[in-house]
Amino acid sequence: MTQGNSPAPLSSWADVAADLVNVAAGRSPADLVITGGIWVNVHTREALPDHAIAIVRGRIAFVGPDAAHCTGPETRIIEAQGRYMIPGLCDGHMHIESGMLTPAEFARAVIPHGTTSMFTDPHEIANVLGLEGVRMMHDEALMQPVNIFTQMPSCAPSAPGMETTGFEITAQDVAEAMAWPGIVGLGEMMNFPGVSNADPQMLAEIAATQNAGKTVGGHYASPDLGPAFAAYVAGGPADDHEGTCEADAIARMRQGMRSMIRLGSAWYDVESQITAITERGLDPRNMILCTDDCHSGTLVNDGHMNRVVRHAINCGCDPLVALQMATINTATHFGMEREIGSLTPGRRADVILSSDLKTLPIEMVIARGQVVAQDGACLVDCPHYDWPAHARRTVNMSRDLCGDDFTITAPAGANAVTANVIGVIENQAPTKALQFELPVTEGRVTAHGDVCQIALVERHRATGGVVNALVSGFGYTGCMGMASTVAHDSHHMIVVGTDAGNMALAANHLRAIGGGITIFRDGTPLATIDLPIAGLMSDCPAAQVAAKTDTLMQAMRDCGCTLNNAYMQHSLLALVVIPELRISDLGLVDVRSFEFIDVISR
Repeated sequence: MTQGNSPAPLSSWADVAADLVNVAAGRSPADLVITGGIWVNVHTREALPDHAIAIVRGRIAFVGPDAAHCTGPETRIIEAQGRYMIPGLCDGHMHIESGMLTPAEFARAVIPHGTTSMFTDPHEIANVLGLEGVRMMHDEALMQPVNIFTQMPSCAPSAPGMETTGFEITAQDVAEAMAWPGIVGLGEMMNFPGVSNADPQMLAEIAATQNAGKTVGGHYASPDLGPAFAAYVAGGPADDHEGTCEADAIARMRQGMRSMIRLGSAWYDVESQITAITERGLDPRNMILCTDDCHSGTLVNDGHMNRVVRHAINCGCDPLVALQMATINTATHFGMEREIGSLTPGRRADVILSSDLKTLPIEMVIARGQVVAQDGACLVDCPHYDWPAHARRTVNMSRDLCGDDFTITAPAGANAVTANVIGVIENQAPTKALQFELPVTEGRVTAHGDVCQIALVERHRATGGVVNALVSGFGYTGCMGMASTVAHDSHHMIVVGTDAGNMALAANHLRAIGGGITIFRDGTPLATIDLPIAGLMSDCPAAQVAAKTDTLMQAMRDCGCTLNNAYMQHSLLALVVIPELRISDLGLVDVRSFEFIDVISR
């Protein structure tokens, strides 16, 4: 499943230093020279016309108006023809598994969009396969022709006591991983109450990271910006991507954090926060653009970090500032400013050629001095890891389910109940805590109107457990059920539907195929995305997965759902660290208080 040229080997600066100096001085020829371009200098926020870049052994040796002294008979010349020469784009916070792709296929999908560096947190697979799964992701990442840096997951489970995962990550695991070559820091610290309350394990993980001189990722999903937030910052996280409004971005930057603002498939948090820069005039070097979660359909049809940069520009951000937020700001934050993030001597030669700074068409992508994409086509191999058989057998259910497993029993004699209901918010990760009056039929609570059923099916230890609750906002109609083994972050099986029988059919289908996403209506499957690796990823090309994703999204619409990228909303309903209500394998969780509550309130 690979194509094109083999990935260029990456030399360290120390290995290539003499060559860099000699090429810059004109004593040795460059491997590649890009001439006649507009140099986008993100250090000074300038666009300088008529410049050239000389590259040797995958790194930049020289940037200036004339690189003739760096050119020899064997030097390859690329004529920029007045196009902008832009640093390769960096994604400061993301989860490869959310693309439903392996690192190799994710890389193949985003390289044509100009992404050459990714800072990834594989906490999805950590919940299913533990430290071994993280190592598999790390190892495949290092095989790629672009820079995929790994953050060691910090929280599996994300909220101890609130959910049960397939594996747990310990402080010892974190300390071990800090010695791996591709680990650049600690993944998002989702257990924000633990940090604020000085939980020993959380502080031990942070200490192991800081002792290794690496960056601690943040995740503060609370509107409380008082002492609890101050305690979280004091605990060590250096960035945060959970802000949803201008005040969130300002609070984080004022406290010395980097505010990461995201545009994913379903998270639209840039427009509401970038005003801290565009209107309030705060220093933009403390703001970073990221995606967090993008499924394959978004990657194939809309783009990756180029999409985020364009969106920031459309929100009123100066193009050069937006590019800083997707290049040098990210590199500096992770202590990698001498390696990536700018087109300056010594850095990895990651270059984009584009004819327009605002619409940002990605016309050529160079990574480590090698042309890896042109006009939307990936031109380089993205090697695959040999995933073991046990990584493809992770849906451990003791039995097939039936409609009775998806029953919410009402109190004896009740004709109606008041129920606590999870309320979906379009284009945002948080949910609302709602209450609805619902009818009772034959002793069972009946989904009514926009309220449908939701269940979490245990799939790690074959306990046979099913937790039932209610959700509002999808707009489903008719007799349908949708199931997914992607259920952030515990990644049990999440099932949503209007009909218990169809919910059971969907769940049993995923058990049979070893994981994925499927939707049934009137007893018939409408769409299925098979995700055999950990129940999270396919090793097929992104275009194939995207086609199945498009079919799934259409099936959701056919069942009455009108939400934008509703699948992403579906997959996060079990994320018990984002307010207000979530479902776990242990019950319905009020994330505002981190307490379990009853589905039926009265």
